[in-house]
Amino acid sequence: MPENILLDPTAETAPAMQPRLVRPQSIAGKTIGLLDIAKMRGDEFLDRLDELLTGRGHVVKRYRKKHFAHLAPLELKQQIKSECDLVVEGLAD
Repeated sequence: MPENILLDPTAETAPAMQPRLVRPQSIAGKTIGLLDIAKMRGDEFLDRLDELLTGRGHVVKRYRKKHFAHLAPLELKQQIKSECDLVVEGLAD
């Protein structure tokens, strides 16, 4: 399987244990994805984060789910994985 394919494990009958990914020492030179999960006011948080990050010279890409109660479509997750090095999900109410 190609390494850039992201699979959704939520249909498994038993949860898979995976170690946490190592955080980068720096975000310099990284493309940062901001995922709005469509919760009320999450966009306000992500707008401000976008402003701060781009103001410091970082590359930011924005994404949005259609509804907070549904999983992000596999295509969206694969797009984010292929375009970004780091992702922040905006959760708010």
